[in-house]
Amino acid sequence: MPPTTETRVPTLYEWLGGAPALLRLTARFYEHVKADPLLAPVFAHMGEDHPAHVAAFLGEVLGGPDAYSRHHGGHPHMIRQHLNRHLEQAQRRQWVGLLLQTADELGMPDDPEFRSALVGYLEWGSRLAVINSQAGAEVQEDAPMPAWGWGEVKGPYRG
Repeated sequence: MPPTTETRVPTLYEWLGGAPALLRLTARFYEHVKADPLLAPVFAHMGEDHPAHVAAFLGEVLGGPDAYSRHHGGHPHMIRQHLNRHLEQAQRRQWVGLLLQTADELGMPDDPEFRSALVGYLEWGSRLAVINSQAGAEVQEDAPMPAWGWGEVKGPYRG
């Protein structure tokens, strides 16, 4: 008879190495951003704490602690950071590609299940960032924090 003990599936946050791994990722990523001709102008206003804020946001989205919501105001705060920035698809694609290259550079997990989930969130989230950066976008104050796991399917986008 097979063992009856269930194996707990780790969160994406746990699988990638938690806060230390996300801090390494975002710190190195934003070093690359500063040298990128397409992205550097977008992040010229970025403070030294920006990588840590993004790490906290990603950590919460990927199943880690709710530090971003507690300290920065959750998803509505993140949406506010994108208002009227007029981001373009080329910038979005470069942002996603550079983040994934940085993940490879740092030896983050590259198993298909993890990378599929990570890419799924980065595509979804970065497309929302572009939408929320256009003229007329508004913040829904009760917007829930995204929660991403293994193999998420959110259904058709309804705004």
